Amino acid sequence: MALTSVPGMQPVDPLLDEIRSAVSRQDWPSAYDAATSGSCDDPAADGDRADLLAEAAWWLGRLDDCIEARELAYRRFDELEDQRRAGMCAVWLWEHHAFRGHGAIAGAWLRRARRALEDDPECVPHGALLLREAETLHGAGEIEPALELARRLLALARRLRSADLEAEALQTAGRLLLEQGHVAEGMGHLDEAMLFAVEGRLGPYSTGKVYCSLIGACEEAGDYDRAAEWTEATDRWSQRHPFAIFPGICRVHRAIVLKRRGSLAEAEREAAQACEELEHSRPVSSAAAWAEVGDICRRLGELDRAEAAFTRAQQLNRSPCAGLALLRLAQGQVEVARTMIAGCVSGARNPLGRAGLLPTVVHVAVAAGDLDAATAALDEMEELATRFELPELKASLLVTRGRVALAGGDAHLARASLQEALERWRAIDVPYEAATAGTLLGQALRACGDEAGARAAFETAAALFNHIGARVEARLADGRPGAPVRPPLPAGLTEREVEVLRLVATGRTNNEIAADLYLSAKTVSRHLSNIFTKIGVTSRAAATGFAFERGLVEVRPA
Repeated sequence: MALTSVPGMQPVDPLLDEIRSAVSRQDWPSAYDAATSGSCDDPAADGDRADLLAEAAWWLGRLDDCIEARELAYRRFDELEDQRRAGMCAVWLWEHHAFRGHGAIAGAWLRRARRALEDDPECVPHGALLLREAETLHGAGEIEPALELARRLLALARRLRSADLEAEALQTAGRLLLEQGHVAEGMGHLDEAMLFAVEGRLGPYSTGKVYCSLIGACEEAGDYDRAAEWTEATDRWSQRHPFAIFPGICRVHRAIVLKRRGSLAEAEREAAQACEELEHSRPVSSAAAWAEVGDICRRLGELDRAEAAFTRAQQLNRSPCAGLALLRLAQGQVEVARTMIAGCVSGARNPLGRAGLLPTVVHVAVAAGDLDAATAALDEMEELATRFELPELKASLLVTRGRVALAGGDAHLARASLQEALERWRAIDVPYEAATAGTLLGQALRACGDEAGARAAFETAAALFNHIGARVEARLADGRPGAPVRPPLPAGLTEREVEVLRLVATGRTNNEIAADLYLSAKTVSRHLSNIFTKIGVTSRAAATGFAFERGLVEVRPA
């Protein structure tokens, strides 16, 4: 396409004008269509076109097209010896390949970026390079050098008056400070970074990165009140970029926050949508989303669906840790659970991540009767809780201490720890964990001889489990002395399938069952199909007959 010129101005390319106009409106489909409609005769203009095409392709989730276009832009700028722009393209190519999980290729592009920009330190592309180098150091566990680099970047960003660089430097420094145990300072940096986004001063990429980083930090720190404050802004931003990679990653973090708040059905919807959005563009994050679906289903008592979700996560090259170990424990595979959680902890370098795994180590060790291993993990938790002083970590420590004391026969210590844990979980509004603490408290109270207190604790825990939809857990909170052991369910049916079958036997429609069980009609239909297959029937009437024959439905006298 030929360039036009205006006296006294640089030549203008009509195609570039059209693409830039669409990009400025964040109209990514129009920008993509315009950028792919032709090339520019001038190499510099064609480099610009390819660079803009890469940006549009990124926001449309077309990562292959994005990488191809960015590589073309790099070649154009490199041929023109425009090292600043070539270096910036190389930085972006590090980002793209890192998202794909292609570490060797990403590293090669980062080295190219360093060569292009090392003699040009006072520019935004050099700042972008410093940012990625800090992130690389962080990933390697080199926290102090990474933090020093982030602080250098912050000073550069402020000299250059680049809001994008400053916000990303703040969020990087914030995450590093959090990992060092400087929680208030680290979260303060992240809040300040978010202000830039809320004020509308950031580009879409920096906005998404800061949003996701803050939500992830809130998840690590258990600061769900802070996460709730920023969630609405995250929702609005995600709606404007429905095809992008970042909204999908944000959804994974949001699902975790919602799960902790007890909104299990909503959490599952967010995680399931993230699975779909990230499947082709970022399989590693899609695997994390599938692992979340698995853990949510485990909490709901849908163990078959949990198994399927965890299997999908493993197929996408991610081995789920605590959630899958707890599923194996629920299935009675104690030694498998022990091996699994031991492997997870041995590979955890982030101390907060490790702290999150230790309660499962204790839970599984107690189930295996290995009190020494449980006590060793508890001791490590004590050290981390002292170092980080986070409300959720403290509450988790108290539950874990109570679990070990109960297993060791010290019912009075268990009662004191679990009572305080219950109060703390209630104070920070984490209902599933509060109900779990209540169940253990009931056991401790019974061991102390307080039968009335135990009964009240069990009933309260069961009601809370029921409220959030964890129906199997609600049944497990039945602490009546001498309560009969339930016989195995017939035909290999799961607890959730029996619930659905009972409601079918009462004449309810799929939509009515969905409303009763807080499920989607599609999920109910899938359960019903599984039920028919397992019990060998083809109609609702035959299924109803099976339910009555096997005593799954109470027969009331006329």
